[in-house]
Amino acid sequence: MATGNRNVTYVNRDFNSIRSQLINYSQTYFPNTYTDFSETSPGMMFIEQASYVSDVLAFYLDNQVQETYLQYAQQFNNIYNLAYMYGYKPKVTGLATVTMALYQQVPAKTEGGATVPDYSYALLIPANSSVSSNSGTNFILQDQCDFSVSNSIDTTEVTIASVSSNEPNYFLLKKTRTAVSGEIRTEEFDFSSYSQFPTISITDDNIAGVVEVYDSEGNNWAEVDYLAQDLVFDGIKNTNTNDPNNFANSNDAPYILKTRSTNRRFVSRFTSPNILQIQFGSGQPNLVDEEIIPNPDNVGIGLPFEEDKLTTAFSPTNFIFTNSYGIAPSNTTLSVRYLVGGGTEANIPSNTLTRINSGDVVFATSQQTDANEAQYAFNSLVVNNPSAASGGQDGDTIEEVRQNALGQSNTQLRNVTADDYLIRALSMPARFGVISKAITMKPNPNNPDATLCIYVLTKNNVGNLVTASDTLKTNLQTYLNQYRMIGDVLDIKDAYVINIQVRYEIVTLPNYNNSDTIALCNLALQDYFNISKWQINQPIILKDLSVLLDNIEGVQTVQNLQINNIAGTNSGYSQYAYDIQGATQGGIIYPSLDPSIFEVAYPGADINGKVVSLGAGSYVVGGGLSGVGSY
Repeated sequence: MATGNRNVTYVNRDFNSIRSQLINYSQTYFPNTYTDFSETSPGMMFIEQASYVSDVLAFYLDNQVQETYLQYAQQFNNIYNLAYMYGYKPKVTGLATVTMALYQQVPAKTEGGATVPDYSYALLIPANSSVSSNSGTNFILQDQCDFSVSNSIDTTEVTIASVSSNEPNYFLLKKTRTAVSGEIRTEEFDFSSYSQFPTISITDDNIAGVVEVYDSEGNNWAEVDYLAQDLVFDGIKNTNTNDPNNFANSNDAPYILKTRSTNRRFVSRFTSPNILQIQFGSGQPNLVDEEIIPNPDNVGIGLPFEEDKLTTAFSPTNFIFTNSYGIAPSNTTLSVRYLVGGGTEANIPSNTLTRINSGDVVFATSQQTDANEAQYAFNSLVVNNPSAASGGQDGDTIEEVRQNALGQSNTQLRNVTADDYLIRALSMPARFGVISKAITMKPNPNNPDATLCIYVLTKNNVGNLVTASDTLKTNLQTYLNQYRMIGDVLDIKDAYVINIQVRYEIVTLPNYNNSDTIALCNLALQDYFNISKWQINQPIILKDLSVLLDNIEGVQTVQNLQINNIAGTNSGYSQYAYDIQGATQGGIIYPSLDPSIFEVAYPGADINGKVVSLGAGSYVVGGGLSGVGSY
């Protein structure tokens, strides 16, 4: 047998290349051992068998390496697993959403000499109540509907339903809610003996996710992003009974955001489009952690479970038996409520959702005094969808899972940049208060410990911007703390609102109606100053306004344009006065150095123009209210 170094080639790994290399190898190192390399020789049979096996192994090796990278993976299960590793939860169905209008009637009563609705007959429709169409399409209310509550976040519209003897005898209450397509189903699972990280699977079509999990003892289990996460958000209704200190701020913060620690938790993940897997922790429910892992502060001081532990060896693997990953259910039955539905067929037309499950509806209080009135109020409940549902679609494709997961890896449920904090602040659940406008800035010099300042504003019950209450800012602080980086210190401050009015003069083209032209100009300016389009520290560019008016049909030229500050809480405006003239440079009105936003509080009254003849006298831009003509 030949000895010494062998010349081995590693580059070519396909069947033909391996076959050729084996022949050359045999001819080079075993020239006298075997010489028959014809197609029908026994030696060629073994060479081709070896080439075949090598080619297959090389293929699978390459394939398995490829499947470990999300960018190149092709197998469905691998892409799902990698997506979860990147922090993205694939969607197997897209839920349609729709705006619901809900109505009920309540009797009138006299209070303080005035005729007002008797809210003791107001209904309450819990969250997740079912609404359906005549065709059987089902939707679920996302938030509870309490007709007895009206604030800036959850307004109840009140109109007169009927009149008797020139006085209202019934009022019509209207609420607006968002509903999502789907149906809630329940499946029960029995857990007998203890086991680590028990897993259950739900098999169904178009599973949107888990609604809630509770056991036979009445304990709720919370869904978390990972089993080591022990803190979850909890909302407490902001009532005088629950929190008298914060009840005064219930208008802009209906719920108080708290965090609570729970050892009953689970994670969920899809293993295929129709299988949802739910996994629980590993802790033993009735076992104290210090019986498993000693607490150095307590060892040897005489506690029942530590007094004889000084010489006991503990295995590091014992950590999995503690509550660090939550407890495992045992000797109980778990009820899992999950949502199914969605798809393009859920995009139903308007005025088709008309039926609500009456079994879900209750009275908001127990203060009804007239059974007939109570029954009338209950039977008066009507629901409808004024607009069509939209957003329903099929689940993520393989490529969508891939791209969404790659995008998710940049955030991973943490706030790193200032933009991360801004987006997270604006996405806080509405029941804890709505941040309407926000901006992140460098730390406030008055708070040297802060690493980032967030200036915020909310809206009052008429939709105008106001400063956020202390309760709302506390909720926001609590919410952001769950996503901030270690070492980040947040300072949440109030931004300022600068209310303005717009006055302008135009010259119209011949044969155009002056009133119609002014109306078109007013509508264009109202749309321009729509507060949803404005951000904190955004300047007013006067040239843009002039161009906007110039492009209105019927306008020959803009003669004068004037922006004025208007302030005064008694008139419904911000208390802050601002020197518009001093802040105007180069045709641009700049906001203050302190974070602020320009707002037209009452567009119908604060935006006005008039038609003048060409060459009429001019107003000075930013010249104040004195000298404003008659509009």
